[in-house]
Amino acid sequence: MSNTNVTSNTSSTSTSPAAASSGPVAPADWSALVSAALLGTERRTPPVAMRSGQGSAAALLDAAAVSTVRRRAALRPAPAGERPAPAPADPRPPLPPAARRRLSLLLADRGGAGSSRRGTAPDLTELLPQWLAAADGYGYRAPEALLPELLDAARARTDLRAAALALAGPRALWLARLNDEWKFALRGIGGPAGFPLGDDPEGVRQQWEEGLFAERVALLTALRRHDPPAGLALLATTWSTERAEDRLMFLDSLREDLSAADEPFLERALSDRSRNVRATAAEFLSTLPGSAFAARMAERAHTCIGPDRTSGTTRIAVEAPHECDAAMQRDGVTPKPPSGRGERSWWLGQLVEATPLDSWRERFADRAPAAIVALPVADDWRTELHDAWCRAAVRQQSADWARALLGAPGAPPQAAEVSPVGSSRDLTKLLAVLPGDERARWVAEFIAAHGLSDAFRMLGVCAVPWAEPLGRAVVDALDIARDAGSYPWSFSGVMGLAERCLDPAAADRLDMLTAVTDEPEGASPGSGGYWSEAFQRLVGTLRLRATMRAELAPPPAAPVPAGESARRTS
Repeated sequence: MSNTNVTSNTSSTSTSPAAASSGPVAPADWSALVSAALLGTERRTPPVAMRSGQGSAAALLDAAAVSTVRRRAALRPAPAGERPAPAPADPRPPLPPAARRRLSLLLADRGGAGSSRRGTAPDLTELLPQWLAAADGYGYRAPEALLPELLDAARARTDLRAAALALAGPRALWLARLNDEWKFALRGIGGPAGFPLGDDPEGVRQQWEEGLFAERVALLTALRRHDPPAGLALLATTWSTERAEDRLMFLDSLREDLSAADEPFLERALSDRSRNVRATAAEFLSTLPGSAFAARMAERAHTCIGPDRTSGTTRIAVEAPHECDAAMQRDGVTPKPPSGRGERSWWLGQLVEATPLDSWRERFADRAPAAIVALPVADDWRTELHDAWCRAAVRQQSADWARALLGAPGAPPQAAEVSPVGSSRDLTKLLAVLPGDERARWVAEFIAAHGLSDAFRMLGVCAVPWAEPLGRAVVDALDIARDAGSYPWSFSGVMGLAERCLDPAAADRLDMLTAVTDEPEGASPGSGGYWSEAFQRLVGTLRLRATMRAELAPPPAAPVPAGESARRTS
């Protein structure tokens, strides 16, 4: 009911005929009471009996109270539910008081307009993931009073779930069992501590055979981390009776700790009824360089690709397969190409992608990857071949081949194009194969040479906080864009990444960029003020991140008095 409308009329006295009525009146309809309360008794006379001298608002409240008692009295008593077991203890240290207040503010602000890039205030929504990661690094536990809000935030944003559940700890799982909206948290209980594993083989078997699908996936993942052969043996016990989509998920659990011991099982999976299962098994086998599958694919690929010295200089000759026979299809080669793709080039790419990259050294006279990549390729097969090598480098996590295929960042292949025309390669995935420091240097040099237009996705795979060469390159490129007179909205994505990824120590150095500068001739109107606003937001966000980091730091240990120290050592 509207308290404002009701209370504002408590002193009024109705002069309607109903006011004088003292006879019995039928119980008022609840919806009619609500309507009168919402509209106000001055605008709608409540359908209730009123005593002499009683105002209509007071009569309405009396009738609502009587109706409430009547409604409750009609309920049948039910047996009390079973009391839940007490929440488990969480021995981790609590958050420092300042960090606890900060978490409360971040959770309260998560529903704000995080997509707006105007104004100078930091976007707290985008700082929550960093705060959670930092808190988990210190090993803190979440305050019990904030667990519901933390679970709500994790339900709304999947990118928060891992860090939020780690901070929430076992008490979040206890709460999730009592609220269906938080059931997602129960899917992340794949840690070894959550299952009996080797201490209770019978319990593992029972959980595997009787558990829900999410619980079975979590159990298999945990067992693979704890004892890979035992995890594979458990999967084999029910493999033939599982549904195709379940087999695919279970097979993906073998991705971690994949070894030669898994080869026989994966070879059998190559004959699976599901095409997706066969493709995944082939992908896993191709990452085992000593497997029979890898040898078969290498033999096929080497038949199609090799050195050609007929022209006087070594180049790469390519003869794509003329058919996709049954043996190739069993090994995961898909016979039908996607729309617009030729069959032979499609088959060739799949063969090269699954071939161990080390085998190409022997094929090309022990040349290093960079030397092989530099060889000319006959008959316009260069793009197809290099794209397949890129996919192989990502699949096999080969830094040497990724480095060779990326080339020099200052002058990348194909005249500084991120990808040549008609190419399917993804340089971002190649960058992710490189060590973190080298990745940051490569992207920094790329930005220095080519600007920010093609660098957004590359920046997304660089470690946070950005190493100094990369941070400096991004800020310099933004400064150059400002001097060119464009609006900062064209670089809002990069600016947003800078707020989250720049080292907070760079804030003082960036202060000079917050001033409004003279706009160059031909600049967009007002661009100088907009850039000043954007840099103010960047500096403010970096300083807030530094403050948040300081709030999370444990308080320093109290110094021990000299006399006490002497007594302890004596």
